[in-house]
Amino acid sequence: MSIASYLSKDIETSVEFETFRDAFREKLHKAFAMRGDFDEISTQRGLPPFMMREIQSVTPLSVFIPEEYGGRGGHVHECQAILAAASYESLALSLTLGINGALFLQPLTKYGSESIKGPIFDRFLEEKNLGGLMITEPDYGTDALSMQTSYTEEDDAYHLEGTKHWAGLTGWADFFLVAARRQGADGALGRDIDFFVADMNRPEQMIEVEEFYENLGLYMIPYGRNHVDIRVPTAHRLQPESTGIKMMLDILHRSRIEFPGMGMGFLQRILDEALEHCRERFVGGKPLIEYDQVRQRIAKLQAAYTACSAMCLHTSEHAHTDNNLAGEALSANAVKTVVTDLMQDAAQSLLQLTGGTGYRLDHVAGRSVVDSRPFQIFEGSNDVLYQQISESVLKSMRSLEEKNLYAFLSDYEMTHRAA
Repeated sequence: MSIASYLSKDIETSVEFETFRDAFREKLHKAFAMRGDFDEISTQRGLPPFMMREIQSVTPLSVFIPEEYGGRGGHVHECQAILAAASYESLALSLTLGINGALFLQPLTKYGSESIKGPIFDRFLEEKNLGGLMITEPDYGTDALSMQTSYTEEDDAYHLEGTKHWAGLTGWADFFLVAARRQGADGALGRDIDFFVADMNRPEQMIEVEEFYENLGLYMIPYGRNHVDIRVPTAHRLQPESTGIKMMLDILHRSRIEFPGMGMGFLQRILDEALEHCRERFVGGKPLIEYDQVRQRIAKLQAAYTACSAMCLHTSEHAHTDNNLAGEALSANAVKTVVTDLMQDAAQSLLQLTGGTGYRLDHVAGRSVVDSRPFQIFEGSNDVLYQQISESVLKSMRSLEEKNLYAFLSDYEMTHRAA
């Protein structure tokens, strides 16, 4: 697989990915360790401007942008590596990059009009803009297909009205993809879903923030409730390959299958912190690492790291925007649920190992517990996704007239080597 080079003003040379990634890691270290105390800063909402400037100086989001628009080419393995590098230092930062990449830049790349892609990508590369996605509504979270945000056509524009909440980067992002349903002449809403690009720098497209939420974790990322009453040009509507619902499934499945990138660096950090603590902390005259129960926890952390590594490889091979993932619910849901459960379990183990020292927001252990918890909730609650996985397997078994689960798993492409 070819790796595009990218001209970085900070490095002043055309760099291959390893150099690019290393420069990004250096900026992360400078921002979180040298110029600021991230443990202290992590107890505050938002992120100091100097930190974001350091992080954005190497344009990490360029990995999500096609080469013909000045980016690094949208290679999934690069996207995964950048997310992992970020999550080692800050899970919230990695999620910020993931929101921009998987929920805005990749959908725009695949479904956006040519007339708007170039100018928007330029703003991400040159002006370090940010983007997000608005789907969830106060009364419609998991039941997104019943959303009440509507749109109507008015001359050469679309008029969107409704309420959205829990959109990452609320009040911060420069662009949002907003999901809505067409409103007919009789006021009834259509069944299909459409997406529109809203530019927060244009008054008629600006979305009003009615309330900022006091989110339990992920302090860096602003969330809230938004009042949508905007008008966007017709070119700002994404163009689905078939239906809008299938476009939404493709977007969400691709995002879910890319979760391992965020999990990778996070799990590595958890493992490193656990090993360091258990080797240096003595109890009863011997280090914690010599206790069987502690070793069992460490072994589980190592297993989680290995499993997530395998998922990153799977993601790199399947998540490119050239592939339509609308029909890949089983694999996308399985990856998302398993890796996020591993992340929360790992965080709980680190907190258990560090004891009272770690039970603080300004300690990596306590912060990891509250920061990783919502990953099991957003983009599909794990409880619901596990149910959907079960239903998908049963449906496939019925179509094959197979009643034996082991026999089905032994022949199924995604499970035959494990069964």
